[in-house]
Amino acid sequence: MSDPVRAQEVKANRESKLAKLQVLVAKQHHYLQEHPRANTQRAVQKLVARAEKLRIADWVELTGAERTLTLTVQEDAQTAAAKLDGCDVLKTDLTSAQAPKELVHDRYKELASVESAFRTCKTGHLEVRPIFLRLAERTRAHAFVVMLAYQIIQYLASCWNPFDCTVEAGLHALTTLCLVEVAPKNAPSYHCIPTPRAFMAQLAFPVHWRNFAHSTELRGEVCPHSSKAS
Repeated sequence: MSDPVRAQEVKANRESKLAKLQVLVAKQHHYLQEHPRANTQRAVQKLVARAEKLRIADWVELTGAERTLTLTVQEDAQTAAAKLDGCDVLKTDLTSAQAPKELVHDRYKELASVESAFRTCKTGHLEVRPIFLRLAERTRAHAFVVMLAYQIIQYLASCWNPFDCTVEAGLHALTTLCLVEVAPKNAPSYHCIPTPRAFMAQLAFPVHWRNFAHSTELRGEVCPHSSKAS
């Protein structure tokens, strides 16, 4: 896997580290010129240690001669180090027969969905905490109900994905959908759902919910009156 954006970030980070080392070399060189008793080799050792800490010692060379410090970039080594920029290495203890590289890659990419699910259940829309339970069975039952609720969220997300609407926004919009009781003078009263606006109709009556109105209606036909819900 190679991410061009990440590759650019790694390249910029490498260049930034090199710039920091160059500044330090200039400072050490200036110090050696102003202090005749300063040790050149100790300055070189300090710079090499700094390069190792910055993890660029593999492609830079630091030398000191006649109280002059020199930093040389080894182009071949730097190019070799840049070959893996933006690449992620996935390691598994499974054999290729058990899980080919494509399967390992797909499962790794699915971890983002797993993290999103935990975030939704713990601190997001469902908020499993706080748990005011002590018995293990009741705690597991509470977590199980939250998992069932997450399944509903997943289903709503799949239904509303074509409308570019999040589950939170969709549920908030549906709170304006109401059931109206109609009470004629000379006829029995009945309930109906006012005809919603276009966006509300898309959310409330997708293909999977064509029987929504019939299951909610208690008696009579759905009223064609416009609703104030938006």
